[in-house]
Amino acid sequence: MSDRSPRNRAPQRRPDRVRGVAYRVIRQVTGEGGYANLALNKALRESRLSGRDAAFCTELVHGTLRWQGTYDAFLARSVSRPLADLDPELLDLLRLGTHQLLRMRVDSYAAVNEMVTLTRAEIGQKRSGLVNAVLRKISQRTFDQWITTVAPPADKDLYGHLAIAKAHPRWVIEAFARALDSGLEELLDADNEPPRVTLVARPGLADVDELIAAGATAAKWSPYAAVLQGGGDPGRIEAVATGRAGVQDEGSQLVAIALATAPVDGSDSEWLDLCAGPGGKSALLAALVDQRDGKLTAVEPLKHRADLVRANLRAIPGDHKVLVGDGTKPTWPAGSFDRVLADVPCTGLGALRRRPEARWRRTPEDVKELRPLQEDLLDSAITSVRPGGVVAYVTCSPHPDETRAVVDAVLAERDDATIEDARPLFPGVPDLGDGPDVQLWPHLHGTDAMYLALIRRS
Repeated sequence: MSDRSPRNRAPQRRPDRVRGVAYRVIRQVTGEGGYANLALNKALRESRLSGRDAAFCTELVHGTLRWQGTYDAFLARSVSRPLADLDPELLDLLRLGTHQLLRMRVDSYAAVNEMVTLTRAEIGQKRSGLVNAVLRKISQRTFDQWITTVAPPADKDLYGHLAIAKAHPRWVIEAFARALDSGLEELLDADNEPPRVTLVARPGLADVDELIAAGATAAKWSPYAAVLQGGGDPGRIEAVATGRAGVQDEGSQLVAIALATAPVDGSDSEWLDLCAGPGGKSALLAALVDQRDGKLTAVEPLKHRADLVRANLRAIPGDHKVLVGDGTKPTWPAGSFDRVLADVPCTGLGALRRRPEARWRRTPEDVKELRPLQEDLLDSAITSVRPGGVVAYVTCSPHPDETRAVVDAVLAERDDATIEDARPLFPGVPDLGDGPDVQLWPHLHGTDAMYLALIRRS
């Protein structure tokens, strides 16, 4: 019998299971429009990865997606044809291999071999040779050497250099530079750091001491926040599992607390969350208003997101309501509420740490398309609050065209509302700028880049 007989061939190696899970999550995100955090959490549960394997898989997914644009610039110099001509599946495999070679402590030989094996299993033997050749070419330089090779010099084109070196699209960097007086590179670096898991102890139901006893540590600014050290599954904490606590960025907590603590004269029992889904801020506001014998009305246009709001409110005592509806077309009389939160849909550029794919998915056109909705929602929020009541206009984006520009445009058309200094509502928090609005930053506050303008109906 010939030595080439299938019976005498060495059995092919099986692909590494963790890399296989990571690759399939990346494909869901880049190919199907999925969200990295949701797809990854589901994959980790279904594959039963835990401990070091789960941490390795998380870094493979988040790191590859976070540095995607930078890796594409390197790969464009290493592949003989335009990247647009490559099958998307093949390009994602090359990105995943590049991340291991340049940003992780993985032996180069092992990284290339494992990716060749994974390529063979996922898209066939024919293209494994290309993966082998390209990744070997990538491994011949360090990350910094690739930056020097590919990126324009910083002294000639700073934003072009930072776009490659710090993995942010140029238009995003330009928007951040408009919003910042200094610290642009520090912000970009902070965006590339894995986010902490921050918990919120919902007032009247849990406290920070309980979360600390469960392994968290007190956070810096919010009196209800604690950080789960070393990551891990928050659902293992009893307070989180029962809804008495939740997962919520500290910046998100701070803007909700600011709305709840702004002074108002007279009644203070009817609060409105105009754009509620998925309900993290709703739950904190509901717990706070319940302590004043009041109730929260939460509005969300999408039914499945309204269901998430209901789930978040389930453990909160009180007669709170969740309405499926359009916040720009109120079904309640004008002036019905004492406090209104307008946490409007935005590009999410303030949460790039926890949504690594968003930087490559969003475009400048998204900012323009969202602007009319943001203005309509703020206008509706002001109409919905009573004279003397307050509105918090909130975005998880520091883009100037989504923040102060929206507030200025709406207030220019109204003579019954004014912006107030919100900085006193963030006691102990430094670097809040010149006011009257507040912009939080990842590199200054360790939070998402949340924006808040406090508006009072006159």
